[in-house]
Amino acid sequence: MTQSQIGPTSTVLFHFDITLTDGSAAESTRVHNKPAKLQMGDNSISPAFEAHLLGMVAGAKKTFTLQPEDAYGMPNPDNIYYVDRSKFSIDAPAKVGSIIGFAMPDGSELPGLVRDVVGDSVTVDFNHPLAGQTLTFNVEIVKVS
Repeated sequence: MTQSQIGPTSTVLFHFDITLTDGSAAESTRVHNKPAKLQMGDNSISPAFEAHLLGMVAGAKKTFTLQPEDAYGMPNPDNIYYVDRSKFSIDAPAKVGSIIGFAMPDGSELPGLVRDVVGDSVTVDFNHPLAGQTLTFNVEIVKVS
C-alpha cells in the first residue's frame, strides 16, 4: 500500500519548530508533544506554507524559510491600541512585555502585548508576536488523511 501524499484538500497532522533568523526558538509543538492539525486549502495558513507541504508523506521531514508576508504577515498599525491604565487590574497590570487577554464582544479572548506605558496611556499591540519576522520552519509529517 502506498502512503498518502499531502494534496490540496488533505488533513495533515504534523510537528513543527519555528526559529527566528538569529537561531532562537520561537514556537514548537514538540514542547507538549501535541502535533498541529491542518486542513489544506482552508486558508488558515499561507499558500506559501501549504506549497512546501504538498507531496510530503507521513514520516517526512523538511526545513524551509518564509518571509514575513508568507508567514504571519507584517505588523498592522491598525492593531495597535492606546488603552487607559484604569482598564487594567491588579491581576493583569499594565507592565511592558506582559501579554494580557482582552475580552472581545463575541466572548472570545484576544491576547495583546503591552509595548509601552506612559502616564495613564498604555500601548497594546494585538499583532501576532511573530508578525514581521522571517521564520524558519522545521516540519515533520505525522499523519496524512
